[in-house]
Amino acid sequence: MKVQLISAPKNAEKLVSCAAKLCYSPLSIDDVMSNITDENANKFVDMLSEIGHESPIEHATFTFGIEGVSRALLAQITRHRIASYSVQSQRYVSEDNFSFVVPPDIESDENAKKLFLEAMQHDIEYYNRITEILKKKHKQRLINDGIDEKTADRQAEKKSIEDARFVLPNACTTKMILTMNARSLMNFFRLRCCNRAQWEINELACKMLELVCAVAPSIFKYAGPSCVNGSCSEGKMSCGKAKQVREKISKIKSQKSENCNEKANSN
Repeated sequence: MKVQLISAPKNAEKLVSCAAKLCYSPLSIDDVMSNITDENANKFVDMLSEIGHESPIEHATFTFGIEGVSRALLAQITRHRIASYSVQSQRYVSEDNFSFVVPPDIESDENAKKLFLEAMQHDIEYYNRITEILKKKHKQRLINDGIDEKTADRQAEKKSIEDARFVLPNACTTKMILTMNARSLMNFFRLRCCNRAQWEINELACKMLELVCAVAPSIFKYAGPSCVNGSCSEGKMSCGKAKQVREKISKIKSQKSENCNEKANSN
């Protein structure tokens, strides 16, 4: 899994402070912004976080580049609907030798891993064989319709992988560009940094949290699962490891990620 922060506001806290202060100020936007220093912006955002006033942080958006995650993860993350996704298409990109994610529990079990790798190899073979059969059929039809051979070959390739992809497994990797505003990210971290989240999306969420905390620490000061700032919201389904989770999230927030790209590029 590779996660990088591609874009973030130069000063997210100042942007959020301006948006919040404007609601109660007779001044122009320029005047409101000019009266905000980095120091008082951080303090003001801390205050907003403490009282749970989250609507102003929607103005701060963060864009991530995500690679090496499974299609199973894609199905989960797109349930977070207040976000923008651009995902590598299996209709247009051939998966003739696709890479795949091996779950840790399978990786650690010799017998399970052996069967899993065999299954992946079979899927690759079936995908390629189906693609070959369909491409041959589509190419001949296109040529019969008067399409030149070069164009027919290209169109037949696209048409064949469009249907052959149905044999691909959830383990097949994908890549995406993901954009979320800070409020959506807070909700995402609340759900997916929790121990009860599936392992892969939990790993992704923790990497994303580390990246945004490096560029907007005040906004994400209270980010994380419910047990980080209070009691667990999972009730009887709780993992019972609140202390360990708090320590883990605290460590994440204190780290300066090497993937931060010097506080990301400006929007």
